[in-house]
Amino acid sequence: MKKILLLPVIFFLGSLWMFSQDSVLGKWKTIDDETGEPKSIVEIYKQNGKYYGKIVELLTKENKDGICRTCEGKYKNKNILGLVILKDLEYDADDKEYEDGTIMDPKNAKTYSVYLKLESPDKLKVRGYIGFSLIGRTQYWYRVK
Repeated sequence: MKKILLLPVIFFLGSLWMFSQDSVLGKWKTIDDETGEPKSIVEIYKQNGKYYGKIVELLTKENKDGICRTCEGKYKNKNILGLVILKDLEYDADDKEYEDGTIMDPKNAKTYSVYLKLESPDKLKVRGYIGFSLIGRTQYWYRVK
């Protein structure tokens, strides 16, 4: 009888662990740092054990057609829908963070180190930095339901 009761408990705890590791998956609304307005929808997905994020929707008026007129460099006047901006993140169970990846800013085509951390089930902290995480910029993304 004890074995029968223990099995559901083990299954439940295992599913909680899996949920917490992959709970970053899904669509997230990004917010423009300067205007505070919604900017895009990024879909975070898992591939070969690592986490990636691509732009799946643009919310700004000037880029509504998918062409980035405000971008610099190689993305100027290019379609940025489908562009993978988050790459190679790995989940660190000890810190409950997604780290050791990169984020690319399509506006200037620069790439930065990045880590992600869930602040709540619907709020994601995205910290881009150069060198040390103390020198960088933090954005908060919000889950799209």
